Amino acid sequence: MSGAGEDEAAQEQAQPEAVQASVDAPVQGDDFYCGQRRLGQWFYCERPKAPPKTPQAVQQAQASATDRMKAITRQLNELKNKAILEPTEANVIAYVRFQREQLDRASVFSDTWQRALWQNPDIDYTLQRPVSTVGKRAWTDNRSATRDQALARIGQRYGMFYFFAQSCAACEVFSPILRSVADSHRMTVMAVSTDGGPSRSFPNYVVDSGQRERMGVPLATPALVLFDTVTRKTVPIGFGVMSADEIMERIFMLTNTKPGEEF
Repeated sequence: MSGAGEDEAAQEQAQPEAVQASVDAPVQGDDFYCGQRRLGQWFYCERPKAPPKTPQAVQQAQASATDRMKAITRQLNELKNKAILEPTEANVIAYVRFQREQLDRASVFSDTWQRALWQNPDIDYTLQRPVSTVGKRAWTDNRSATRDQALARIGQRYGMFYFFAQSCAACEVFSPILRSVADSHRMTVMAVSTDGGPSRSFPNYVVDSGQRERMGVPLATPALVLFDTVTRKTVPIGFGVMSADEIMERIFMLTNTKPGEEF
């Protein structure tokens, strides 16, 4: 009997120690809730689960801007079609109101766009290529002066190959134009006859002996090709009849500007 009493006393003594140990033992979970658990307010040290989101809320949270715009377009079309098929006053008003909301949204976007351009010159394209009458005139005059300066020195580095044919009617029109450009800008032109016939504007021509094929120039006349004496590379200018201003513009663009620089 005494042995049984001693065992019961030992168990009673061990229970508070076990409870205290479970309270003092490190636990995993949220600090707030675990801290409260130590005070005995929660039996389990874990955060209460949040109520599950409704499918609609989950869909709205995951919807991208593109999906939202598509949804607006679908709703606008639906309201419009419904108003046409069922032209009641309520249907027409619903369509007009929804359309007005989208117009207001577009107006705000347009206004914000304009304000952003005014305040951020790095994204304002009109500073690079003016669209106003005064600004465009100033830009054109400045560019023409820059082009003339560049073309005045073009003959120091570049020459031109001119491929023509006696039987080419377009060559008869283009040859005098090219002759005037070459003389005014002191550019050397090597005229190459593809059919062996002469040219009145370029009497010192040579007959094609493979130059066109080596340069990769298509069999089309008239054809104008720049030759860079520094890099020893050819730069096709164009094919067919071109005006004097167009010739100079193309030469300037191909030799003094980078793709996309002026656009």
